[in-house]
Amino acid sequence: MTTTPVPTAAPDVLSPYTLGPLTLRNRVIKAATYEGLSHRARVTQDLVDFHVAYAAGGVGMTTVAYCAVAKEGRTDKHQVYWTDEAMPGLRVLTDAVHAEGAAVSAQIGHGGPVADPRANRATALAPSRYLSKQSMSVAKAIDAAGIARVVEAHVEAARRAVEAGFDAVEVHLGHNYLISSFLSPRLNKRTDAYGGSLENRARFARETLRAVRAAVGDRIAIIVKMNMDDGVRGGFWLDEAIPVARWLEADGSCDALEMTAGSSLLNPMYLFKGDAPIDDFAAVMPPAIRLGVKTVGRRLLKAYPYRDAYLLEDARQVRAAVDLPMILLGGITDRPSMDLAMTEGFEMVAMARALLREPDLVKRITADARTSSLCIHCNKCMPTNFTGTRCVLVDRTTTRGPAWGKPEGYVG
Repeated sequence: MTTTPVPTAAPDVLSPYTLGPLTLRNRVIKAATYEGLSHRARVTQDLVDFHVAYAAGGVGMTTVAYCAVAKEGRTDKHQVYWTDEAMPGLRVLTDAVHAEGAAVSAQIGHGGPVADPRANRATALAPSRYLSKQSMSVAKAIDAAGIARVVEAHVEAARRAVEAGFDAVEVHLGHNYLISSFLSPRLNKRTDAYGGSLENRARFARETLRAVRAAVGDRIAIIVKMNMDDGVRGGFWLDEAIPVARWLEADGSCDALEMTAGSSLLNPMYLFKGDAPIDDFAAVMPPAIRLGVKTVGRRLLKAYPYRDAYLLEDARQVRAAVDLPMILLGGITDRPSMDLAMTEGFEMVAMARALLREPDLVKRITADARTSSLCIHCNKCMPTNFTGTRCVLVDRTTTRGPAWGKPEGYVG
């Protein structure tokens, strides 16, 4: 006699979830969006307030982005990296988020060819020599000793994240930042053990994550943010992302996967979908660059149609290939899109632009499942990461006060 399996009900997205060593109060994560609110690599009250707003607004966990593992890996001159001076402020931040009942994650990584060489006063690094049209500079090929140094920098960042009170680290393997650029056959032309075959191109990623896991064990959750599709011809794509996800699972080096897309280097709008606000980007650029952005910006900043849960079609193929917990990112805006993710077998969801528009959206969805996001996907929030990331359509004054940029504006 055969029996028909009883379908398992999808979990409630607002129910608690155990991620590695921590328990989240719900399955909604504030995705990493660079805040532009640190100063001279130190935490400000503005940065604390930014994350406290999402914690108070109901998310299970908020993600601090982007905490570079090395000075030359920063994409902005004021970006936090893991110095002694930054640590007290990071502890203030984690304590403040915890006081609101939420967990907090630190996104760690190295910008590689996306890093800002002028601001960092250091040559950008890449798997192979690369001329960046954005920064009009040449990134040099990192050598084996440099790779080992960057692996150790990730280890030190994870250790310091534990010390600063973070509940998780999100290791950045996306958007053609350094490790992501090694995965890309378009950018990685090496002929050594880190180039050529997919196994070789994935070596840097696997070595980094195994080293982080060995260093921190189960003291902190480890999330991997990895591309499924670079969005450029000849780049890393889903057919290679699936086996890499399987290798990471076999290594036991992470607790969850968050799949993403696009290249900050070659096609930055591919991740976001929606409008490409060329004029807004031009307005925040130095005068010497502004005209060029207006003239040729659409070649780099392409617009893509928006739809809810727009990464689901590709992410479900990774979901089918691994048993690791997964976080669905991309166009999660309301209760129906959250429930769809749960039905499709994802354990968590990540929200970004919808929360920039309404930091308390999760709390309001909890009160009324019919609540809809007010985000219109205009993407005008993107250029604001140079001056403090925010939704420009919301009539609220920035929290920056007269102490901004002065020692008394720092915390910790």
